[in-house]
Amino acid sequence: MGRYTPTELRDALGAGLLSFPVTHATADYALDEDGYRAHLQHLNAFDVAGLFAAGGTGEFFSLTHDEVSRVLRATVEEVGHGTPVMGAAGYGTSQAVAMTQRAEADGADGILLLPPYLTELPGRGLYEHVARVCSATSLGVIVYHRANARYDADTIVRLAEEFPNLIGFKDGVCDIDLLATLNARLGDRLVYVGGLPTAETYALPYLELGVSTYSSAIFNFAPQWAVEFYRAVCDHDRDEVLTRLRDFVVPYIAIRDRGAGYGVSIVKAGLTATGRPAGPVRPPLTDLTEAELAELTTLVKTVA
Repeated sequence: MGRYTPTELRDALGAGLLSFPVTHATADYALDEDGYRAHLQHLNAFDVAGLFAAGGTGEFFSLTHDEVSRVLRATVEEVGHGTPVMGAAGYGTSQAVAMTQRAEADGADGILLLPPYLTELPGRGLYEHVARVCSATSLGVIVYHRANARYDADTIVRLAEEFPNLIGFKDGVCDIDLLATLNARLGDRLVYVGGLPTAETYALPYLELGVSTYSSAIFNFAPQWAVEFYRAVCDHDRDEVLTRLRDFVVPYIAIRDRGAGYGVSIVKAGLTATGRPAGPVRPPLTDLTEAELAELTTLVKTVA
């Protein structure tokens, strides 16, 4: 059992910025647990509402199940008692259930349920997928609305009514109609998390839709900047948000958009740019080119 009830976890996660740490790797793509732990120790000095271990930015899709477990245990051990730690589950329903139960045993406070693997999914199937995961754990569960896991409002409302431990909805699609509908029908029953790549881009307009927090990949390499940006969003400081978007986020996105999968690659490159390298991304992702890394390094030095 986690340290938080599902309701406590929902409220804690919705009250601040969320961090999705990268997973460190050696030059031959092995898990660099020591490097990862050192990264967590560095991030501990900055204020976040929750850490999501081995999530999308942490290359969940490229880790073995055992590595996902190792990363989660390391996160629980390094973060201490003040910050909720979320584990990750995904793939097929049976695997997701097993990963959820293992994450609970490893000390997770909650679960981020990533999209199932490969196949197209009907609403009934997504309902059954989430229902089986929620039934298999006492932890709070957040579903990730992205790729082939596209939920409709009726499915989410039904799940929220039937499973008290369904606590959150992470949007990685930019489905404005759905977010508005969920907020109107469920209110604060769920925590709504911005989950689009480079979530800072959407943070201010999403706030008006009830999305009080988001997953900041930039926090990995520019944590103070990320915290300050989040405060500006919460303060509705439009001028400050737009200035930071113009000066950093927009040129950052321009580099990110040059390659498929660069949403993760550019975060690891950002750490290299600050002198805190996390190693390469694992195949099938690819790292930035030398020229792109040099361009990013010049940009990152303005904020980190």
